[in-house]
Amino acid sequence: MVTTIEVEDTITVGALAERLMIPVTRLITELMKNGVMATVNERIDFDTAQIITQELGLDVELKAGADKTLPLRREKPKASAKATIRPPVVAVMGHVDHGKTSLLDAIRGSSVAAKEAGGITQHISAYQIEHNGRPITFLDTPGHEAFASIREHGAQLTDIVILVVAADDGVKPQTIEAIRYAINAGVKIIVAINKIDKEGADPNRIKQQLSEHNLLVEEWGGDTVVLTLSAKTGQGVNELLDMVLLVADVEDLKADVDVPARGLVIEAHVEVGRGPVATALVESGILKPGQFVVAGATYAKVRNLETPDGKPLKQAGPSTPVSITGFKTLPEFGDEFIAVSSERLARAQAETAASERHTTSNREITSGELLKLINRSHELSELNLIVKADVQGSLTSVIDSLSALNTEEVAVRIVSSGIGAITDNNLRLSMTTGAKIYGFNVIAPSTIRQQAVRDRIELHLYNVIYELIDDVKAELEKLLLPQVVETDLGNLIIRGIFNTTKANVICGGEVTTGKLSLPALARVKRGKELIMEAELTNLKRGPTDVKEINAGEMCGLSLKTASRLDLELGDRLEVFRREVKQRHL
Repeated sequence: MVTTIEVEDTITVGALAERLMIPVTRLITELMKNGVMATVNERIDFDTAQIITQELGLDVELKAGADKTLPLRREKPKASAKATIRPPVVAVMGHVDHGKTSLLDAIRGSSVAAKEAGGITQHISAYQIEHNGRPITFLDTPGHEAFASIREHGAQLTDIVILVVAADDGVKPQTIEAIRYAINAGVKIIVAINKIDKEGADPNRIKQQLSEHNLLVEEWGGDTVVLTLSAKTGQGVNELLDMVLLVADVEDLKADVDVPARGLVIEAHVEVGRGPVATALVESGILKPGQFVVAGATYAKVRNLETPDGKPLKQAGPSTPVSITGFKTLPEFGDEFIAVSSERLARAQAETAASERHTTSNREITSGELLKLINRSHELSELNLIVKADVQGSLTSVIDSLSALNTEEVAVRIVSSGIGAITDNNLRLSMTTGAKIYGFNVIAPSTIRQQAVRDRIELHLYNVIYELIDDVKAELEKLLLPQVVETDLGNLIIRGIFNTTKANVICGGEVTTGKLSLPALARVKRGKELIMEAELTNLKRGPTDVKEINAGEMCGLSLKTASRLDLELGDRLEVFRREVKQRHL
């Protein structure tokens, strides 16, 4: 029976794998076979999804439906004839450890890179600087592969992407991914070849690599601006900022200010004493304290309006990153916000959005999907987890990364997830479901830790995302059935039988091939018939016990059997070693 599944015009690889009820790794592998290099968070169109589903040989028919997800290229607010010039929004992207945060440190004169856990950026951050008297808004996005959704989010927000490539390392997987995100979002790309002062720096090699990914530099007849610099020494940084302003002027970036303020939530977290806090980017209008704003399924009367580093703001115009408090509940990573005239209107719009999300998230499963799920559950070992993180973007990245570990045999099952510290409720749920608790950049009060030890609840806290992912991967590997590996050692022909008991045989023979060694097992064969499998417990060369016998030599041997073995002259022993090995994902 063919199951029909409704799929939007564009869908993420992870979401499609979930709809098809297959491991995301299997889907990514099939995409790669068909020349589509995509990560778990990247979107593919309906036609690609249909082709891949057919290639997989699934009894599934895809039906085109309305796209309820964020579009491939998000439409930014359109400026009217009255619009005024606004600052450019610049995302700094690239492969992990290529110097993105160090470059931003050089631009704003701080030292964030030294403070980041594991030496890598793990959150999207935003701030504004001035260059030649003009403001520029910067977004710093994580480079680690686990943060793909945050990088895509960053590309959707920006006007210009600075693609940082290490001069001594070249174009890497996250570099290629960042190029795709920027092209999909329709933004201008400036390539910053960093670490130009390091030994092995080769800008021309990098330009050649960029050309292989649809970025042809200006000097080779293309339209991609490439600059060389060193974030460490500051060489070329001012020239990079000059180029950002030049590109912004060419793009003629404008926004309306006499319209209701609107923008996008970059991050969201909970602070003790302040409640839900959202970091957002204003895209049009003027946002002020006291205004009512709706963000997805929640709303706020703006209690505090601040810069991301905590300085109070009386108002915030287009391209300004802000921190907002006053939300009733935590807005979601990627929610659009808009200012409305009253609390009544804000509440009504938030309730409508919440209802729509509830309906979408509780889609009724078809009988065919249910049957497939039941069948899969018989062969699937699941690892129950409760996941907590400090901010929405990180939580999304952790869950996406853990989902990417799923295979046909083992899978992560997220029992619960949320923002903030580990709580009593998390412990109670763990006791009920047997779930392990994993926290990323969150705390567990001493009373919670003591209770977890007392109740034998596994509680793991991390501040480096790849350490969390590696540990969950190790837990999944424990659920894999071990691999039985057999290694052939050699063959022996029985030439003499000296003693036979119920559980042992002492005999002698000639090694015809290979080299026999202990410990080992032996298949006893008479012609083509398998008589028995026995354990080889002893080897003798003459009267001397030995550990190995080579081909062409005669030897004595002892066999341990499960039942009486009536050995005959001319029987053949196929000697082998059997090992049980732990499998890895």
